[in-house]
Amino acid sequence: MSLSRADVALYIDHTILDDDATAEDVDAAVREARDLGVFAVCVPPSFLPLDDPGPLRVVTVCAFPDGGQSSEGKANDAANAFWAGAHEVDMVIDVAAAQRDDFDAVKADVAAVRAEVPDGRLLKVILETAALTDVQIVGAATAAEWAGADYVKTSTGRHPAGGATVRAVALLKETVGGRIGIKASGGIRTAEDALALIAAGATRLGTSRSRDILEALPS
Repeated sequence: MSLSRADVALYIDHTILDDDATAEDVDAAVREARDLGVFAVCVPPSFLPLDDPGPLRVVTVCAFPDGGQSSEGKANDAANAFWAGAHEVDMVIDVAAAQRDDFDAVKADVAAVRAEVPDGRLLKVILETAALTDVQIVGAATAAEWAGADYVKTSTGRHPAGGATVRAVALLKETVGGRIGIKASGGIRTAEDALALIAAGATRLGTSRSRDILEALPS
């Protein structure tokens, strides 16, 4: 796939979700995201509202990284994040529910958060695909779509099973592609990684290595 630096930048959510991130770290990440011309910056909810995101979409996370929070708690946190200026919230599903094939529970969990999404804002749903079988990926993605998700997302980048893979993204494309978006995240470090995931069907990329990726691409 022949994509320029500017093309790939428009796929990227430049991400800083380190547990020990400081306000100075987040400010630096926002400046870097603006300098690189990426689509969005993804920050912990405790740092909202951002002082000066400029043209960037502001993304945050909910029930990150394990998804174990109650649906009511997730919904409240998402509502607070939108109130504080987030344009998009990336929520983590109850991964254990997906692992036991309880896709009704996954759907209900996503629906509870979806009910708090204002018009013009987006809900992205993290499935933790590396921890699921192919059947469970399909079931969880379908449940998320039915519950009103705008995107399904592969990973938090924190699970020991791993992050985004071309295989998982291709399976998500087969399942929901063309109807809702697909965000690949977790372990995306090189231009080759980014291009392979886009070719497989990713419509957004979450990465903290945006500069490394973009500087390796032709202008």
